[in-house]
Amino acid sequence: MTTPVYILSGFLGSGKTTMLQHMIQEWKSLGKTPAVIMNEIGDVNLDGMMVDQDVAMAELLSGCICCSIRADLSMELYNLMETEKPDVIIIEASGVANPIEILDAVTETSLYNRMELKNLITVVDAAHLWELYQEQKGKTYRLMQEQIRCASVLILNKSDRVDATTITKLEAILRGWNAYAPIHTTVRCEVPSTIYTDLSSVVDAKKTLAQNKQTSTSTAHSHDHTHSEHMHGSHSHVMAYTHYFEHPINSEAFENVIRSLPTEVYRAKGILTFNDTASRFLFQYAYREMDFMKITPQKAVPDVAVFIGEHFDKELIKEQLLVLEQQAAKLL
Repeated sequence: MTTPVYILSGFLGSGKTTMLQHMIQEWKSLGKTPAVIMNEIGDVNLDGMMVDQDVAMAELLSGCICCSIRADLSMELYNLMETEKPDVIIIEASGVANPIEILDAVTETSLYNRMELKNLITVVDAAHLWELYQEQKGKTYRLMQEQIRCASVLILNKSDRVDATTITKLEAILRGWNAYAPIHTTVRCEVPSTIYTDLSSVVDAKKTLAQNKQTSTSTAHSHDHTHSEHMHGSHSHVMAYTHYFEHPINSEAFENVIRSLPTEVYRAKGILTFNDTASRFLFQYAYREMDFMKITPQKAVPDVAVFIGEHFDKELIKEQLLVLEQQAAKLL
């Protein structure tokens, strides 16, 4: 008996973890035992806080599966299968991962482990894709193209953030880049339950990738890059800064810092204790929008924030956060 494996791809902030939660709940409702491998380019797995505590999870931190820690993926897959014996494994890639490399790594692992790659699912932020499509340049745009071309299932998420005309145009763009993958247009990755039948049996990721190869060659590779640069250099511009807090800070002052983040920072998330509230919060920031949610961690978790972007000034953000801590310390 083989263990089905799913790769969950998508750029930072697209909604991958929300999709992951839906997948986990659906399979659990069917009496199956899922396991998860989560990859973060930072050294803290905050998205893992959103996953049910009874789900077996392996973490691959401080690097990207598709290059610097690719070898670790094979080991984690093997360990999960041996120790947890799950019915299904979902690999949530970092937002800057190129799925082709992950697909290759899973395929290699399947040579000596009884597993089968079922699908490569890409979640796309509708508003972000539309913004990038207007300029049609930059490494982030090319990486998003690759994530879309590789998919055997496409989730066009956050559709409520653009109008109906734009959605129609975006669906045409997706179909132009990927002629074969089913497209599901969603809000918060709410897909019909029938999709899980599709995910388990109908669509073949490797077949879809092969079918899209000609399209990818004629369009994505029209820009002048070598194969190696295209695969591994596509997200070499991405950097992460992790900040651990020594003291609770003021919530309004923190929000002001987040509002002033440079445009080069396109993703931030963290778990924080504020000195003017009674709860701990999980905060998310993507594409100039922030969100805070009350949480009760099931295990000891430090106050921490992770910032991800392109060539931003880490020291400036560090200094701003240290000032908040110094202000808070004076109140103790």
